[in-house]
This record gives sequence, structure tokens and C-alpha cells, in this order.
Amino acid sequence: MPRFTDRYINSPDGLKLHYRDYDGPHDRPPLLCIPGLTRNARDFEPVAERFAGEWRVIAVDLRGRGLSEYDPDPSHYTPQFYAADLLKLLDQLGIADAVFIGTSLGGIITMVMAMRDAERIAGALLNDIGPETEKRGLDRISSYVGRPTSYASFDDLARSLMENNHDAFPGWDLARWEAFAHRTASERDGAIRLDYDPAIADGFNAAASAPPTDIWPYYRALAGRPVTVLRGELTDLLEPAVAERMVREIPDVELVEVPGVGHVPALDEPESAAAIERLLGRVLARTEDPA
Repeated sequence: MPRFTDRYINSPDGLKLHYRDYDGPHDRPPLLCIPGLTRNARDFEPVAERFAGEWRVIAVDLRGRGLSEYDPDPSHYTPQFYAADLLKLLDQLGIADAVFIGTSLGGIITMVMAMRDAERIAGALLNDIGPETEKRGLDRISSYVGRPTSYASFDDLARSLMENNHDAFPGWDLARWEAFAHRTASERDGAIRLDYDPAIADGFNAAASAPPTDIWPYYRALAGRPVTVLRGELTDLLEPAVAERMVREIPDVELVEVPGVGHVPALDEPESAAAIERLLGRVLARTEDPA
């Protein structure tokens, strides 16, 4: 595992937010890794293992996750607030642009960022997310997010995850789920608990039950930069027709399907790693020849 430094910033509204900073060259855009709804910076350890050193890798804990402070106002758990936090991070670090790697919610935040300030995005990977999401996937997430569940050990959590998610990840063995458990939970108050504020469920459920918002303009704001759309073959959130439309909507989009996994690819699959490699090559090509 490459070494990293735990760093913190204050959000625009005063929350203490954590990120992992894996060192790398400062003469190219860093990789800004943004996790999904219930995930945290540890989710991107496979990305750091593959690319840190050659690239600077910044993996964030969104407000209410990991080592970041919980928000006393759960209504702030929205993509607009998360995007403002990331803009503050980039400004404070003096980073003009970054390669955004957004998993699920992280991909939605990437699209919001593109609408707010597309010049901050040198390239983007949207991991199993698009401007339209399937209701069955949203219903599945609503069924578990925010539930106050604790486990006696990481082994118990791993076995529960394996039992409940076998259909989405049929090839994962118990060792794989144990590694995943350590990335998504920590020991607190004598029990193993998932590393997020249960109140994030309020905003998610409100958004899921609200009339749908047209997100396609946010996605189209990514036009003019390399984009990779990663889709798990067994996903219940990103339908093939939506992914194919994403390729047609703007230029320079690569669609990659990761076989044998659902929502979301872990980014350690050979197909995922190769897709990131190609995206970074396209980013470098644009940097060297902006025309």
C-alpha cells in the first residue's frame, strides 16, 4: 500500500473534512477520487496502489463519512454542498484542474462540478452512474442506507455483505468481502459500524421520492474533455440504453463494461484499471497538445 498523508480542510460552512493525499508529480492534474453514498476515501486504495507516485492521488471523505465531520444539518447532504466542498479543496491546494474519478454519488457530484466550473475537470471517470438511474437500484439502496446496524466483528460484517450481495458480485470470495468490510466500516463504541452518518439517508430518500430532475445538461457540461463511463455488467442502476446514450451525447466518451460485477465496480478489476490508464493517457495527450 503506498504511503499517504491524512490532511484536513474546513468546508465553506465550517466542517472539518478529511482527505488522503498520496504524493505524486505536481506538473500534471491529480486524480481526485470521490466515493459513493456510503463509502469513504479507503474505497480508492486500489486506484492508489496502481497510480500513486506516477500521479498524485487525492481521495476524499465527503462530509458525514469516514474521518470527516458529520453535518448537524442533514439537509446539507446533497451534491451541491459536496461540490462546494470540493471546490474549496481545489482552491485551498492551488489545483487548477483534476481528473475526477467519481463512484456512483461521486459521479453525480462530478457532473454538478462540470455545470458549476467545467474548467476544473481535466477528465472524468463516471463509475456506474449516469444522468438517469433505475428505480430498482434506488429502491435497493433505500432499503439499507441509514439503518443503525452494528456487527460483533469484521468477519461478521463480511459474511453479511457476502450473503446480501452475492447476486451483484458472484465471483467475490469471503477474503474479498473481508477486505471490503475494512474499507467501509470501523470499530466504534465496542462494535463494528459502517463509516457514515445514518442521517445521509434523509437526503437520499427525499431525492429518490421527488419528481425526477433532468441531469442530462449536467452531463453535457463535461463536453470538451475526455470522459470514461464505467458500467458493471450486473448493475441495477445504470441501464445499457442510458450508458449508450451517454456515448452519443458528447464527444470523446469511452464506455467500458466490467464483466461479472454489479453496482459498483471496485476499480481493481483489470478492465477498470485499464480504463483509468487509457483515460489518463487521453488527459496527457490533451495537456501536451491542447488543440
